[in-house]
Amino acid sequence: MIATILVALIALLHLYIMVLEMFLWTTPRAAKAFGLTPELAAQTKALAANQGLYNGFLAAGLIWSLLYPLPGFAWQLAMFFLTCVAVAGIFGAVTASRKIVFIQTVPAVLAMLALMFV
Repeated sequence: MIATILVALIALLHLYIMVLEMFLWTTPRAAKAFGLTPELAAQTKALAANQGLYNGFLAAGLIWSLLYPLPGFAWQLAMFFLTCVAVAGIFGAVTASRKIVFIQTVPAVLAMLALMFV
């Protein structure tokens, strides 16, 4: 149950990030979340939408893992997409902001550990 809740929360997080990046990029909420100026947000709107789409795919994969009826394959799906989230968080921490490792990688690794041991 703990693992399922963690996977669901990470999926919701990535849906929220997708909405911020695809639809709310030029709003004060996204500016605060990503440290953007209005000028930078306007200049990077298309790039952010593309990035948001990828976050949507991560969320979709995690939701798929929660809904898939065969537990063994559902576990593999969850582990694959959580690994993708963790790697994306590490890359984001190296290239953009160190706080991303705490927002993406740490929760993904905790969910992976819960899937393996709880």
